[in-house]
Amino acid sequence: MNEQSPAPELWSSIEALSEWLDANRPVEGREGLLLRILKLSEEVGEVAQAVIGATGQNPRKGVTHTWEDVQAELCDVVITALMALRTLTPEAREVFARHLDRVTRRSTGWSAQADVPRQSL
Repeated sequence: MNEQSPAPELWSSIEALSEWLDANRPVEGREGLLLRILKLSEEVGEVAQAVIGATGQNPRKGVTHTWEDVQAELCDVVITALMALRTLTPEAREVFARHLDRVTRRSTGWSAQADVPRQSL
């Protein structure tokens, strides 16, 4: 891969958002943690709503969204998931990198960390 990795910018943004949310959270403790994780379900629902709107599946409403709306909603899902992970652990970047590497190796045989193929056993 020759393109520049967005990881440093991504994770500095996640950290800034985490600090902002922590400073402005209305509910503390375990309940606040659970609510932050539940926010992910809300965002996934917004993706579904945008897909339904982009395809005009509701005959009463017709086409109400664009595929760009779907893309934006998917980005919100990713951000919300990373925020939930960051809420669970300050090592979210490392946890995510390890998990992504495991999934990549399991699915493709390639290491996301080293960008080289794994040896076949």
